[in-house]
Amino acid sequence: MTSRTHNAIAFASLVTVATYFPPSHLNLLTLIVGVVGVDVGALIPDMDTSGNYLWGLLPQGQKLGNFLKDIFYKHRTITHSLLGFFLIYKFFEWLLPRIFNSSFIDPKIIFASIIIGYVSHLVADSFTEEGIPLLFPLKIAFGIPPIKKFRIKTGGWFENFVVFPAAWIYLIWFVNLNKEVLLHILRNLV
Repeated sequence: MTSRTHNAIAFASLVTVATYFPPSHLNLLTLIVGVVGVDVGALIPDMDTSGNYLWGLLPQGQKLGNFLKDIFYKHRTITHSLLGFFLIYKFFEWLLPRIFNSSFIDPKIIFASIIIGYVSHLVADSFTEEGIPLLFPLKIAFGIPPIKKFRIKTGGWFENFVVFPAAWIYLIWFVNLNKEVLLHILRNLV
């Protein structure tokens, strides 16, 4: 899937999770960083490509992207696996409490946002023709549905004209359906 589709699906996933598991305390700064965090989490699995949108956001990001592309040697390896998920999970679990002052930004909410973005990326990519190598380094690609020819072509017409708009249509429908819960969350911003 393309980065814009991943970001749309990640944001819809974040809103869905926040509705069913509302944060007990949320401030505006945490909300803003959480929305950015879900987008970053949705882009992390593609850090093995030099064209990742994430690299364009960082100073000298293209150089870092090219360096990492050479290390990973091809797209969809460890970053799209359970091992990669575990390593990213542990890295951010360690890092976020050290870089965010919990008096201003809740690192647990940011951590959850990044993980929601990451997981949504893996789930979305499992619907593509390539599937994902969940058991990397084993070269077995898992996909939904199991028959490859029924899966989505990355960047193809179905993704651009069905999946991407469907993510936004779902989000509008879901927000409308759950507006009271979401307004309650926003009204209780500390």
